[in-house]
Amino acid sequence: MTHEITAFHEAGHVYAAFYVGADVRSATIDPDNDDGPNRSGDTVVMWDRRRFSQQELMENGAWVALAGPVAEMIHLQRPFHPAGIAEWRQDWEAAFECLTDISNIQQRLARLERITIDLYQAFSQDHHWAVIGAVADNLMAHETLDQEMLSEIIAPWMMDS
Repeated sequence: MTHEITAFHEAGHVYAAFYVGADVRSATIDPDNDDGPNRSGDTVVMWDRRRFSQQELMENGAWVALAGPVAEMIHLQRPFHPAGIAEWRQDWEAAFECLTDISNIQQRLARLERITIDLYQAFSQDHHWAVIGAVADNLMAHETLDQEMLSEIIAPWMMDS
């Protein structure tokens, strides 16, 4: 996976996390692979459990997990299925685990499909895509962005939404 594709993938996670109100501590397209699975990018999201209900945490977690693959699909202009791409397996599994309150597997898969479609439609809108593009551009320029840098990049757009 190229740095550019990874940058858009991670930018999708970053923007979705900011959008739902989570704290994004960092994003990188050059992760240190000695602390976990081999990966080409990483975004660290922190959730304030006092701010969100359990239901909101689960739903928002699924949104953030699937946002990376969706941003990558749009960037590549290919509507892949997030469950069908090996590089997205971790994202799909994370989203699947977030929705454990839906015990019926078919209903859970249907909810994941709906989230993917909703994200695709939202991210295809210019005002959302502009933010994702700005984050991706900065990731390509700096490789790693901390919480302060990400806030500075995203703040002008969040005020408009």
